[in-house]
Amino acid sequence: MRHVRRRIVRRVTRLAAVGGLLLGGAMVAQSAMAGEPGGHDAQRGAARTLSATGADLVDHLGAARTAGSWVGDDGRTVVAVTDAGAAEEVRRAGAEAKVVGHSLNELKSATSALRSAPRVAGTAWALDYRTNRVVVRGDSTVSATDWARLTRVADGIGSFVRMERTPGTFTPRLNGAQPILSTGGRCSAGFNVTDGQRDFILTAGHCGPAGAQWFADNQGNRPVGRTVNSTFPGADFSLVQYANGAAGDGADVVAIGNGNGVRITGLADPSVGQRVFRSGSTSGLRDGQVTALDATVNYPEGTVTGLIETNVCAEPGDSGGPLFSDGIALGVTSGGSGDCTTGGTTFFQPVTAALTRLNVKLIVSAQAAGGASASPSSGAAPSASPTQAAIAPGAASPGSTAPVAGGTGTGRTLVARLTDPGAVGPGLLVIAGSLVALVATRYLRAERDRKAYQRYYSTTWS
Repeated sequence: MRHVRRRIVRRVTRLAAVGGLLLGGAMVAQSAMAGEPGGHDAQRGAARTLSATGADLVDHLGAARTAGSWVGDDGRTVVAVTDAGAAEEVRRAGAEAKVVGHSLNELKSATSALRSAPRVAGTAWALDYRTNRVVVRGDSTVSATDWARLTRVADGIGSFVRMERTPGTFTPRLNGAQPILSTGGRCSAGFNVTDGQRDFILTAGHCGPAGAQWFADNQGNRPVGRTVNSTFPGADFSLVQYANGAAGDGADVVAIGNGNGVRITGLADPSVGQRVFRSGSTSGLRDGQVTALDATVNYPEGTVTGLIETNVCAEPGDSGGPLFSDGIALGVTSGGSGDCTTGGTTFFQPVTAALTRLNVKLIVSAQAAGGASASPSSGAAPSASPTQAAIAPGAASPGSTAPVAGGTGTGRTLVARLTDPGAVGPGLLVIAGSLVALVATRYLRAERDRKAYQRYYSTTWS
């Protein structure tokens, strides 16, 4: 009977070891696929359905027959068109059409002409789809002479270029929601991202150059990580690599204050008119609307293009903080004018453009991919949700709430690391353990056979 039990144990051990080899191989293969360049395309593909109606119609009809799209107060998509035929196609697609006098090509040609003019720090312009105009703003630092010169350029383009003075100054919000500090000042963490092997913080590029060290406290006792990639001006994004390589528990959550957070389930490009939320380490959670896209801002430090313009307020220290709506990541805080007492204009670097340039993907909640629980580095494709076109701006919310786990840069638990499908290490560990089990089983069997033969030999020749 004892021999039967031993044989059963050996067979079960061998089967478990073979199963471990197969499981480890699958884990390594999955992590390799997760690390392929452009791995976040699946995330963008799923999330892109959130605003696909307006964007797809504009792409289909072309920039000569359309002039952008936006979300109306009732949540319905509105597309600006230049002719009756295009309007009919828009209505057949279930959207609302608005006939305008200037095409998207004309609007973009106007911004190109403004960009070619002598640069004036303290100015900004963006495409206002709803009014079919290009709006140029000048802050309090722009002299009367410079403003008059830029006005002459605008007059030469056409009457659809509107000039506006704005109070305050256009500056980066240097000084996420979680604070990160360096010798250069304080910023806010944006979103956690990964390349499949290491985790990073996506934040604003103006926060610090490559090599800048970041901490979670003023004394420099709690290191967060180091900036490994930074772009500013031109664009405004950077990557801070975590000191321990891992984002930690709750990597799929952005803080909104009082120990609460919002789970991030995907990413998308915003729509004009969409209600959005911003969180920052200075002013906390604030909300407003997207007022324009493809904005250009002439900061004193340089020009940044392709930004999201909003009427959400922000203050120094909010730079790099996340912009989102219904759990969908949209941008990171770049800069603006005004404050959260008087209000103002704030610009954001789009997340989709930054991730494409950096070749990383957003860390999202595993629940968004059909998982049973959140897995910080799952990087799984998020499920589509009716964030934009199907929800009236007033009905939008930040997203599903979740507790904020620890501070910036906390390490993941052993279980989280071993179940992380975005890393090769756990798969190799399972393979190694399975090989050891097979070798050990083989060795023990050979040792038992040797001793049995020795006993038989000794008895026979005794």
